[in-house]
Amino acid sequence: MAERKKALKEVRFWTPLRVAATVIVLGLIAAFGISSCNSNDAPPAGPTVAVKRANPNTGLVTLPTVVLEAENKARSGAPIKLSNYSGKVLLVNLWATWCGPCRMETPELVKLHKEFQSRGVEMVGLSTEDPDMSAQSVAEFVREFDVDYQIGWATREVAITLMQGRTSIPQSFIIARDGRILKRFIGFNPESTPPQLKQALEQALVEKS
Repeated sequence: MAERKKALKEVRFWTPLRVAATVIVLGLIAAFGISSCNSNDAPPAGPTVAVKRANPNTGLVTLPTVVLEAENKARSGAPIKLSNYSGKVLLVNLWATWCGPCRMETPELVKLHKEFQSRGVEMVGLSTEDPDMSAQSVAEFVREFDVDYQIGWATREVAITLMQGRTSIPQSFIIARDGRILKRFIGFNPESTPPQLKQALEQALVEKS
């Protein structure tokens, strides 16, 4: 009898209104609560680059030679060398196929590329995943989001150097024509990140070399 009363009490507690409210709250948490992933986390399939912790207060003013001259494996074609983009405004994005915020951000990057490509802006997306184990998932990712900018994989050293101990992804770097890092974005907010990225690109374009 006591068990029956307890069951009836639980049924009364989970009214349709409370169930609906719970679903909405959980949905909001899923949509806005996670703005970045940790590149050290184990993804559902395939390992990521293991990133060593560095001094979080160390900042990069320009891209160092070890990053500029590294040959990052490309999804197709010749290796990606960031030094080949010298003299151009460049957006470098670190990401992974398993990262939810990265998947949310990619359509916005595609839009930005379509808008700014004709103005001379170049865009490079470097996955932090193992290039051999993630080749298929990256290819599927490119098809799913119709990515039309350069895609490849960051070498271990490039990922470590750019992240500077902050292993959250996505991370985006806006590089001026003279090689200076104008802006660094860590994580993704669907409301604020896209307009901030656009503003940073506009700033880079109006600056003189």
